[in-house]
Amino acid sequence: MTAENGGGQEGPALVREIEGHLLLAAARQEGRTAGARLTSRLGWLTDTQRDDLQAQFEAEYLTLARASWHRTAERAEELRRDYEFRYRTLRTRLLACLLLGCAVLAGSALVLSVAG
Repeated sequence: MTAENGGGQEGPALVREIEGHLLLAAARQEGRTAGARLTSRLGWLTDTQRDDLQAQFEAEYLTLARASWHRTAERAEELRRDYEFRYRTLRTRLLACLLLGCAVLAGSALVLSVAG
């Protein structure tokens, strides 16, 4: 990894990708576990029906998890934009107040030097 081939960005991207895979694997396992719990209460199912229902349950669980992750990511992006806007506004106001304060001090010093 060198700066020429983007090595500085590969590390964080790789970490995010690994985290994504781990999150997906955990969600799949949760879906399988929940599907197994559900089908264990349905004793009248054949093994094939049980396997099919568990697979469908896992797929639906993953779909819901992805939708939830997507909504969370959208909300996080929205909040980031809102806070960045507020930060820039606050920084601009603070700079304006600082400049106004400096102008008042400079004006006061000028008035005192002329009067004295």
